[in-house]
Formats: sequence, C-alpha cells, structure tokens
Amino acid sequence: MTNRLRLPFFFFLTVVQVFISCVSQAPAASPPVEVPRPDTGRNGDSPQGGGVAEEIRGLTETGALSSMLRALELIRSRNLGESEFGRVMNGVNAALIRRIYPDEGAGLPAADLPQSHLYARILREAERGNYVPPTADSADFLEHVLPFLALFTGTRQEWLLQALPDLEKAGSLRPNSVLVPYFSGIVYERAGRLQEAEAAYTEAYRISQECYSAMLGLVRVMTNSDRKQQALALLSELAVRHPDNMEIKRQLAVAYYENRDWSRAEPAVAEILRQDSRNGDFILMRAHILLEMGRFAQAQAPLDLYASISPNNRLYLFLRARLQAEGYRNRDSALNYLRSILRLSPGDEEVLAYAARLLMESPRPADEAEGRELLGRLLRAPAPSLPVLSLALRDAIQHENWREAQDFVNRLLRERRSGQDLLDAYTVEVGLGNKARALTYARELYERDPSNNESAAVYIAALIDTGRTEEAGRMIEGRLSAQGGGPAKSRYYYLRSRLRANEETALGDLRSSLFEDPRNLDALIAMFGIYHRRKDERRALYYLKQALAIAPNNPRLKRYEQEYSGSN
Repeated sequence: MTNRLRLPFFFFLTVVQVFISCVSQAPAASPPVEVPRPDTGRNGDSPQGGGVAEEIRGLTETGALSSMLRALELIRSRNLGESEFGRVMNGVNAALIRRIYPDEGAGLPAADLPQSHLYARILREAERGNYVPPTADSADFLEHVLPFLALFTGTRQEWLLQALPDLEKAGSLRPNSVLVPYFSGIVYERAGRLQEAEAAYTEAYRISQECYSAMLGLVRVMTNSDRKQQALALLSELAVRHPDNMEIKRQLAVAYYENRDWSRAEPAVAEILRQDSRNGDFILMRAHILLEMGRFAQAQAPLDLYASISPNNRLYLFLRARLQAEGYRNRDSALNYLRSILRLSPGDEEVLAYAARLLMESPRPADEAEGRELLGRLLRAPAPSLPVLSLALRDAIQHENWREAQDFVNRLLRERRSGQDLLDAYTVEVGLGNKARALTYARELYERDPSNNESAAVYIAALIDTGRTEEAGRMIEGRLSAQGGGPAKSRYYYLRSRLRANEETALGDLRSSLFEDPRNLDALIAMFGIYHRRKDERRALYYLKQALAIAPNNPRLKRYEQEYSGSN
C-alpha cells in the first residue's frame, strides 16, 4: 500500500467549509396583469354570430377532449381557419389541449392568433406565468378560465386563492364544463387544501372521463395524503383505460419507483426511456432501480449518460458513491463522491449517515472509530433523521445488541413502517427470542406483497420458528417449482433444509442452496454448524471462513473464529 498521509474523512469540512449566508430580498409580488379590452361583447365570435360559431364555441367551452377536437374539425371543414374567429378558436383549443391533454398534442394547428385579440393577450401572459383577471361585468366564459393556464407555467402562488371567485363565476356561466373543476383542483392542490382538491378532481372526471389529467391530479392528492396504495390502484386502472397514454405511463412508473417496487418500476421506466432516451429524471431513476436490484454493471451505463446532463446533481453523486461502495467495493472512491455532495450541502444527513456506515465497515481501525464518532454525533441531534436511525439500527443488529436495536426499530415503525422496517423488526424479535411477535411482523410484510420472494422467505422462516411446518413446507415447494434459479431459489432450498429430519438430507438442500448462490450466508452458517457438531474441523473451518468473508463483524462467527484460530 502506498505510504501517504491520510486525513480523517471530515477534516476537509473543518478546514475548507465556507458558510455562506445568502439574504435575498424577494421581489414584490407582481399584481395581476391588466390588459385593454375591446368593446365587443363576446370575444371570439364570428362577425355573423350564432350558427356554427356558437357550436364551435360551445364545444370548446366543455373542455372535453373529443368536443375540442370536434371544434377544430369544424373550423377546418368550414374553411374558417383564415378568419379571425377561426384563428382565435384554433389557438384557444390548441392551448387547452396541449396543457390538459399533453399526450394529444400531435397534429394540432400552429398558433396564429390575432395579436390584438383579448384571448391572444391572455394566452401570451399565461405562457409567462401571469394571471389576467376578467373584468367585473364580463359574461365571457373563456375570459374567466383561460387565465388559469398560467397554473402550468407560473411560479408565483399569491394569486391562486384570490382568483377562485373567477372560477366560481365561470361555473355559473357553464355548469357542465370540465375546465372549472379541473382548474379548481389544481388551485386547491397548490394551496394545500387536499380535501377540496380531491372533490374538484373527482367532479372533473365525473363530467368527462376523457379528462385523465384530473385523475392524475387525484393520484397526486392521494399520494400526498399517505394513500399511496389507493393512488397506485387508481393509476393502474387508468393505464388499462388508456393503454397508449404516455403521461399515465410516466406517472405509473414514478409511482412504482417511489413505492420502491423495483421489479415493476424497472420495465415501466425502461418503456419511458425508449420513447424519451434523454429524459434525465428517468435516466437517474433507472440507475437507482438497477442499483437497488443489485445489477451494478447495468447501473453504470445510465449513470455515465447522466453525467453529461447534470454532473453535480445530488442524487447522481450519491448513486455514484453507492455504486463504488456496493458494486465495486471501492470505499475510498465512494467517500470522494460523498465529499462532493457535502461541499455543497454539509448538513445532508443521508449522506453523512452513509459515510459513517462506510467508515464503520472499514478494516482500518482509525476509519471505524471516525465512523462511530460521526454516528454518535448524528444520534445526539434533537431529532435524528430516518437514515441516521436506520444506520444505528443496522449497526445494532450486526453486533446483536438486540435491546438497543428494538428501541431504534420501534421509532422507525412509528415514523415510517416501510418494508425494510418490518423486516428489521422481524430480525430483532427473532434475536430477542420473541417468535410470536416476529411472526406478526413477517405476516404483515408478506401480506403487503405476496409475490415478493424476500417477504415470502421471511414469512416461511417465521412459520418454521413457530412450529407451523406443514404450511411452511407447502409454501416452499410451491415457490421452488416456480423459481428459475439464483438467490431466491437458494433461500428456499435453505429453508427446506430446516424442515429435514436428518442432517444428510439437510446437507443436500444446503449444497443446492450454495450452488444457486455461493454467498448465501444462512446456508454457509448452517453448513458450518453441521460440520462443527460432527467435529469435522477441516470442513467446518472452510465454511466458517466463507461466512466471515461476508459478515466479518458477526459476533457469533467471531467467537467461533477465535475457537478455530489455531487451525490452518
């Protein structure tokens, strides 16, 4: 090893960290834009009024996709596209469709509105994020609703609730338009009034089931109201109703990703990238998913691609660190990526916790001591973050400090109750000898997703521990016949070995388990246990070394390591 000066991981923070206080005076909120209004009563009418013009206007005001497309077809078939009225209504319909039905934008007429027309001015200001209020005495429905297209481009929120009376007036002018409840839903959602947003989106979809954007809004509301499973079920139903709609597919892919349902998220995200290969968000999602699935070599390519898009992105750098640590076992390279994040955000607790974990796992005593000191500092915070609690729990489990681990896992269950938290709770209760409580957690984990092999294996282990061996055996045989091979099949062979009446039959299952996954720690420990009981020192030592290579800090294994320390 090169002999060089090694500084502690956080030395650079204390030496070069620059504390910058940015006090910015936010610009005063701009008032709604006022524009001059023509004297004509109902803007957009043809000079003759009535007839086809009223039909086109009526179709447009419904806000339903098929109606607006019908309005555009009438303008085309009646050769109105060159008239002022036709140009105005072409522009209005195209603007509404592009924003509310983004998947239907192909083939819409190009914008060619008369620049002096009121609607042109409203749409122009909406593109800039500016809301143009209607005049107090206006009875023009579109003058009341078109300004709300600013919702899609504006960042200022101060006008949202103040503008609701304009939507209420629009609702009285056109009670069955989908536009009023849909825009109301967006306003309420942005204002954090989720119950009212849910009611508005539901009403919009009741008026027109073509308005899938209303259902996507309802999905967002459900997600933000901690009803993620209900939101996912609704998205899945929408995907069946609109099988070619890419916006729905995008939202479904994001939902799978946010639910950490990696097996469903991976193909869903891949489909989006086939349509939009340079979409940075989905490129990064794909890299994250592949990393979580342990497919490290495949995760490298999307990360390399994302480097040309935003190389200083926090999640990108964090995934790079994880790939180096978990995929390539390059701890020092991973710590360098973490340092890059901490230079920009010194208080990032997830990054600090991951750095502490890497340092604690280091074979160098100085690194391990620094990692433990860092974890101690993070735990002394008034309210340690979930990543910090997770790391402390992981460390307690590894060192079999079960009482300490129980305290951490109970806090995580109260605040989050994720699948990993349930798995850790099961492990802790097994360590404490509370088999019945362990079964309760294992059952809850399994019932969340019976198709998940890890959850099923945990539940089967809990059944065996509580003496329900017949049920466990049926589940094992069913799962084994459905598995093609690999780590999942390895786990089921190991579990079946626990049901065997004699050691020779159990050894057969354990060998099959290690054939499918040579790094199956449970199977390695079980093989060691059999040969240790048989006093077959050579074979016992072989499997002990294999197990220690995977879990070098396991207290039980280290005790046996001391016992066998005099052996070759």
